[in-house]
Amino acid sequence: MRLSPVMLSSDSAAPVRDLERERAEFPVETLSVTPAGKSHKIVTFGIPSYNAAKDMDHCITSILEGSKFAPDVEIIIVDDGSKDETAQKAEEWVARYPGIIRAVHQVNGGHGIAVRAGLREACGTYYKVVDSDDWLDADALSTMLTILRGFEERDQRVDLFISNYVYEKVFEGTHNTVSYRMALPRKKIFTWDQIGRFRPDQNLLMHSLCYRTDVLRSHELPLPPHTFYVDNIYAYVPLPNCKTLYYADIDLYRYFIGREGQSVNEKTMISRLDQQYRITRIMMEAYHLYDDVEQDKLRSYMMGYFTMMMAICSVMTKLSDKPGIDEELKKLWADLKAYDEKMYRKARHSLIGWGTNLPTKAGETTTIGLYRLASKIFKFN
Repeated sequence: MRLSPVMLSSDSAAPVRDLERERAEFPVETLSVTPAGKSHKIVTFGIPSYNAAKDMDHCITSILEGSKFAPDVEIIIVDDGSKDETAQKAEEWVARYPGIIRAVHQVNGGHGIAVRAGLREACGTYYKVVDSDDWLDADALSTMLTILRGFEERDQRVDLFISNYVYEKVFEGTHNTVSYRMALPRKKIFTWDQIGRFRPDQNLLMHSLCYRTDVLRSHELPLPPHTFYVDNIYAYVPLPNCKTLYYADIDLYRYFIGREGQSVNEKTMISRLDQQYRITRIMMEAYHLYDDVEQDKLRSYMMGYFTMMMAICSVMTKLSDKPGIDEELKKLWADLKAYDEKMYRKARHSLIGWGTNLPTKAGETTTIGLYRLASKIFKFN
């Protein structure tokens, strides 16, 4: 399938079909609403929260303090059917900062549905997702807000604001910054035609992105319920709808990594391989890249991102001992070839595609070894 624009309501930029379907499938039980007319919001921070009571305070505090409790900042805590004290704590935060913080309580739908719930209710010109166990750097956030306010003061439309993120390996006491200094222009508004080449460790992830809210609402965002790794869809599907971009070389997002059972933990990824396949298929079917994406450099970047997703499926399949999983991988590649042969050739015959699909047992051992080496070099899990 190809994604197509959805109808917009006359008084809101939210997709009507998505809003009605999601409210039916994942009804909001209570909604703490900021009184109308309080202030204009430059940015909404959506915080998907499931059993997040022990982590959410740090996340919320980092935004409040980093923004200096600015009235043009909005925080929406999305309690995704939590079973701990998340709902109670969310309401306590709303009571303390009613002009800044709102809370949505919904039936459990998973990370993607929580992201969309925050987007559905957002009042900000921009929308950024911050997971409840992560946080934002105060100085970087202050810089970001100054830049976003400047866009509005000068009536400059920027569809996508990009910043750096940091892997915070708290238990190891180390961190690794992912920046885009060699790939993106700095201190200017630019288009996709002006981007450079991205290294394999430089993909634009959810942590680095802050979209204009109306860009996200203008097309259906296919985030499936009860599925991990939806952040890949969030960081991929909206890109062709972003016409103007700005990159701030600031280390804004602090991504906590290393928790047992975390979605990027290797054992967890292997156990959720079916969900990795599901996300990769959605990305595959979102576009015929060589027909649908006009900008050459954006198409090249998206092809590289998608190739990496196919490579992850290939490597994790080789690490899995699930019966029949090899046949599922073959089917995934066959389905890609049937869907778009050019995308198949680009993915399968690239260096990454070749290196993660070496034949024979010896080839499989080599593939796993290359993955281990890449993990050490790029420090991605």
